[in-house]
Amino acid sequence: MGNTEILPTIADIRAAADRLKGIAVRSPLLEFERLNERAGARILLKCETVQPVGAFKIRGAWNLMSRLNADDQARGAVAFSSGNHAQAVAWSGRRLGMKTTIVMPEDAPEIKIANTRALGAEIVLYDRGADDREAIAAEIVERTGACIVPPFDHPDIIAGQGTVGLEIAEQCAEQGIVPDIALVPVSGGGLIAGCAIALKQAFPDMDIYAAEPDGFDDTAKSLRAGERVSNQAGPVSICDALLVPTPGALTFTINKELLSGGVAVADPEVRHAIFAAFSDCRLVVEPGGAAGLAAALSGSSHYSGRTVCVVLSGGNADPVLFADILRNAGAAP
Repeated sequence: MGNTEILPTIADIRAAADRLKGIAVRSPLLEFERLNERAGARILLKCETVQPVGAFKIRGAWNLMSRLNADDQARGAVAFSSGNHAQAVAWSGRRLGMKTTIVMPEDAPEIKIANTRALGAEIVLYDRGADDREAIAAEIVERTGACIVPPFDHPDIIAGQGTVGLEIAEQCAEQGIVPDIALVPVSGGGLIAGCAIALKQAFPDMDIYAAEPDGFDDTAKSLRAGERVSNQAGPVSICDALLVPTPGALTFTINKELLSGGVAVADPEVRHAIFAAFSDCRLVVEPGGAAGLAAALSGSSHYSGRTVCVVLSGGNADPVLFADILRNAGAAP
């Protein structure tokens, strides 16, 4: 699996892109006039919602798991995730013929638990407030010899996720666009770290910002502090995919060098972004996947009149919550 201390490079991301051909979708970069008018900026949406498991996570999971040797693949894989990484590992495992075990919080959206189980994974549920998911996964590894597939803090995962940024750079170049800003949803930081490597290679002057929920903006706080800091206990958010308390060690090493900062978005702003994506673009986006769009629609003058790439990182929206948002979140927050 390689040395986890080695930082991935643009060459690693390009190699990951080759492995992902025929596996991940080259997701579209879309522009909608109504959304531009709403934002007061040129918004380019990178729609990772169209991936086989509805989120970008398939890129990193496949890039790591497909590189395992036959003995490691035979022992199976273990992952811990609130849902999208879980589905990506289960999907990749089924395609590779690997047994997969996923440690999931019992309060994860039922659709994510059901979808992961349907992909053939064994599910181990835990209490997010009382249990240590990494300790549970480590016990399974010790007992079975399975390989851990971490959600973000591994060079193969980061390189796989970085293919999102590589595609954005290619698609902008194809259209003759030089983007000013990228807004990327952040949990542990693997997606934005990989994207930042690829985007900074193509557009050195581009500003890249982490988009996180209020109370869970540990990456933004860590960037300001110059070191990894953790969120205080207590806050809640509908962005279930973005609730990691502390940035990854490897991801933060990359992000502190390449990111321009971070922005926190409140749940009402996220709800409005989900409504706008559906109303203006006919796109279904889950709360965590809409954090970057929520930032773009926040009314900040920082984005006004600029070209902003927004990663819509996932579309596995809970149907009940999604319906509630469409009924009640039409007005701006």
